[in-house]
Amino acid sequence: MRSTSRPNTGIIALADAQPALRYLTGLDWALLVSAVLLALVGLATVHSASAELALDYLPRQAAWLALGLVCMVIAASIDYHHLLDHSLALYVLGVIGLVLVFFIGREAGGAQSRLGFGSFSIQPSEFSKLATAVLLSRFLGDLKQPFLDLKSIATAALIVALPVSMVTLEPDLGSAAMFMPILAGMLLVAGVRWRTIAVAAVTALILAGAVWSFGMQDYQRQRVATFLAPESDPLGAGYQVRQSKIAVGSGGLSGQGYMQGTQSQLRFLPARHTDFVFAVLAEEWGFVGVLGVYALYATFLLSATRIALRARNRAGILLVSGLVSLLAFHTLYNTAMVVGLVPITGIPLPFLSYGGSFTLMCFTATGLILSVDLRRYVNR
Repeated sequence: MRSTSRPNTGIIALADAQPALRYLTGLDWALLVSAVLLALVGLATVHSASAELALDYLPRQAAWLALGLVCMVIAASIDYHHLLDHSLALYVLGVIGLVLVFFIGREAGGAQSRLGFGSFSIQPSEFSKLATAVLLSRFLGDLKQPFLDLKSIATAALIVALPVSMVTLEPDLGSAAMFMPILAGMLLVAGVRWRTIAVAAVTALILAGAVWSFGMQDYQRQRVATFLAPESDPLGAGYQVRQSKIAVGSGGLSGQGYMQGTQSQLRFLPARHTDFVFAVLAEEWGFVGVLGVYALYATFLLSATRIALRARNRAGILLVSGLVSLLAFHTLYNTAMVVGLVPITGIPLPFLSYGGSFTLMCFTATGLILSVDLRRYVNR
């Protein structure tokens, strides 16, 4: 007898939906929400810092934020194993972008570091950081020894040295230095003996001396001298850090109020919507606001660290570790720079500072971290 019963489409639909539901419920919402909240705080602060200018940067930064969210979703949707499989190609594309800068690049902030397309421009070094992190995680992830030998460390250093040298020649020492946390974070997680760390520290000191003598421009040496003695030139080289410290100190406990800060609204503070956006936030919202932003950064970084700890393979652990090291160092250096604890460099604050390429890099990095986390459900 022929059956006339229909298939249970409800059960089939539910079964088809289970993987999507598992990914949705397994998403690290603390990481995602903290990143978005930081970006929204950044939008408000960028508007406050630039509202008195002829060009309010809020609409542009909002557009970059929207595009950044799209990049994050795309990066999270791609299985990071596929990126590892094509890591060398991604790395080569990043290097090609850095090469093009020398021929058709645009100058910004004293460095020829951007590729322009009409009114639109990008900074290839930001995307080269991500490509370098992917290739490093592939190379170190394939190694099986518990501690890295000198050959493996040297190879990893050479992978980083190529883009670093090219960015240094732009010259953009701030961006070049940001490749180092990626390398350091991955090497530490991959396994490095203490004597190797000691040798690396001595080598770094020697290289620092060489960079000071031969690799730095006069204005860059002036920044270091100003950091050591800012009071020696309070109206010249020391002006920026002096105004920044005044802005941070005037915020007090609860701040002067949104768009009420004297240093930002009266335009005493330079670069207030980019590298010194944290000073604007501290002036307007005070210690309470700064504490809240630090709590969001802590939530983001701790969530990313948790993702690294539960990743299913060595390459995933290394990729997340490198990206966490990059974003953490950006955060720590920028906030220390604003209060005069370290020399001034062009190192922006993740998710808060104005900047298209940097915003896209931060959200793409977040998407890659989420990709590693979501693939813990997949056997490969």
